[in-house]
Amino acid sequence: MLSVAICVFLGLSSLTHAGSSNPSTSATARSVSFERRAALFGAIPGSTKPSPASAAATGGKTSVPYGWVDFCGRRPEECNVSPLPAAEVKLTAQTWTYLEHINRQVNASIEPMSNLEHWGTMMDHWDYPVDGKGDCKIYALYKRKLLLDAGFPRQALLMTIVRDLNDEGHTILTVKTDRGDFVLDNLAEDVRPWDATGYNFLKRQSQQNPNIWVSINLRGDASRASTASLQARN
Repeated sequence: MLSVAICVFLGLSSLTHAGSSNPSTSATARSVSFERRAALFGAIPGSTKPSPASAAATGGKTSVPYGWVDFCGRRPEECNVSPLPAAEVKLTAQTWTYLEHINRQVNASIEPMSNLEHWGTMMDHWDYPVDGKGDCKIYALYKRKLLLDAGFPRQALLMTIVRDLNDEGHTILTVKTDRGDFVLDNLAEDVRPWDATGYNFLKRQSQQNPNIWVSINLRGDASRASTASLQARN
């Protein structure tokens, strides 16, 4: 079941710096590559094939969402990381299947709940689904974490802020691949090209440094959304 669109949030309110000065403890070697993990799944019933995608052009540095700053303050080990060269995911059949698996698994495992109802505040609260509930930021962060744990490169997993088809604030995860940019979204079962969503893309994390955010200011083609879904299933 898809999550209902309850992710109206204050993510456009922001600070200009994130993270803290504590050394990172999260950059550890992973014993199993994401290619090997992906291969374990084989062909998942209902999985799709990737539609053609492009890479979204980004602008200069922009403000950092308050929710990310607050997340970093509570979980500094997630944010105290060294800059890295930009990297992409090689989009094989196995890695595509794994992306689809993670998107559907997380969408099905979290109970949708608005920020206000969940945390009792209108201020953006970004976190992992510690109680199995949350809105779009929780879904996107958890997908990012699971893919990181599976060995996907951090530089290719980018928290992204958009305005959805109802012109409401929404957060998704962009995955940069050698075949274009794709998004994992709690409002869609399929992993889709960024430009087949119809969303207005505003900002996302820099590939080199997750504590730096860059502007996008591009809108996906809403007319492509249904076409891309049909192509993916053929």
